[in-house]
Amino acid sequence: MKTIRTIESPFSKSKGIFIAVAAILLFLATRPVIAQQKAPWVSPKTAQELKNPLAGDKGALAEAKKLYTTNCAPCHGERGKGDGPAAQALNPKPADHSSATIQSESDGSLFWKLSEGRNPMPAYKNVFNEQQRWALVSYIRTLGKPKK
Repeated sequence: MKTIRTIESPFSKSKGIFIAVAAILLFLATRPVIAQQKAPWVSPKTAQELKNPLAGDKGALAEAKKLYTTNCAPCHGERGKGDGPAAQALNPKPADHSSATIQSESDGSLFWKLSEGRNPMPAYKNVFNEQQRWALVSYIRTLGKPKK
């Protein structure tokens, strides 16, 4: 009976090292995202001081409600409670827009967060124009009011 000798490829050790290095790099690359998700989401002071040019404009709310229902409600829910159908799969969980925490933030802060996004929430500055984003801030304000 013949014995078959296998010859180890010089690349087999390199392949193992490559896989290990790739795994380490992947881990290191995701650490900032994980850390970001755990850190409080605070807008810059300059953003906090921005004033909503559409505050009190009831006409802007109708369009904003449509935008919210289509784009925000899948995660934040129809009433903004953070309980939309996509919320279960997200980490961190979507904010409760009706909560005292969100309602106590300045309009400028909400506008900035809506514009810039933070994983898993997308940035909307290139999706909605400035007026639409301010209208969404105004709409989010309505979610904190008790329903009559």
